[in-house]
Amino acid sequence: MLLAFAAVVVGLVLLVWSADKFVGGASATATHFGMPPLLIGMLIIGFGTSAPEMVVSALAASQGNPGLALGNAYGSNITNIALIIGLVALISPINVHSQVVRKELPILLGITLLAGYQLMDGQLSRNDAWVLLIVFFVLMGWSIYQGLRSRGDALESDYDQELKANAMPLRPALIWLVVGLVLLVVSSRILVWGAVYIAQSLGVSDLIIGLTIVAVGTSLPELASALVAIRKNEHDLALGNVIGSGLFNTLAVVGIAAGIAPMAVESVVLYRDWVVMFALTLGLLLMCFTYKARLGRINRLEGGCLMAVYVAYTGYLAWTIISVA
Repeated sequence: MLLAFAAVVVGLVLLVWSADKFVGGASATATHFGMPPLLIGMLIIGFGTSAPEMVVSALAASQGNPGLALGNAYGSNITNIALIIGLVALISPINVHSQVVRKELPILLGITLLAGYQLMDGQLSRNDAWVLLIVFFVLMGWSIYQGLRSRGDALESDYDQELKANAMPLRPALIWLVVGLVLLVVSSRILVWGAVYIAQSLGVSDLIIGLTIVAVGTSLPELASALVAIRKNEHDLALGNVIGSGLFNTLAVVGIAAGIAPMAVESVVLYRDWVVMFALTLGLLLMCFTYKARLGRINRLEGGCLMAVYVAYTGYLAWTIISVA
């Protein structure tokens, strides 16, 4: 058991480090080839921060642990909104200026509804996976279109500043791109082995481990980037990364996992985990939109409410683990 816990810790640390190097290398490489900052942020950085979830879930599904894959994806979305946005808003209220963010949030809510519909029959089939992946690629096409025409958006300015601050020559960028990707796979294998072993030893489902330990660990890149963005007063960047990660997790991560290994889904995923994920997404949408005299802003009170939801949800899952053990 001690070796398994060590594997989880080492796997998570290496996973976060390699994801950061992968994102840095990929972003710098794209900059050298003249890719617009908004596209780099929405596609490459969005993909990079979700790469831990994607690789971990794909490996878990291929090794016969679909619950870990699904728990990782949904748990990461819950963690990103409730813990990361909640914590960031407590530190510094988030002002929403970007029109791209306001357009993507309703899409994320719609995709979350699609995910709930797919869960209603108690399984995620390969047909469900194809639907998710097709929607994902259509959305990526829309993002490219938006990135090419949304010049001057507040989010583009944030990404541009971030890319300039982390510029590097092409050769090191390519090296870190490859090294980061390889280490992502290696660290994910270590993490999945440790997580599955712990779940089996404690007699709890791999879904619960995915929703808790693995979800928090794979969300660390989003937390780190959000805290850095807030320190630089780049509010839209912090929010954009979380929304982009949610889109990647719900569509690509679950789609790839279900495509590799169609899975039976416990009913608790729909009425517990999906409901929490949907409620948080809807709440975030209402907080970010400007209506009547209210500006789009996530204040400290709202951040505290998000954190309270996360503590309550995680506490309930922890109680589930203790009661089973």
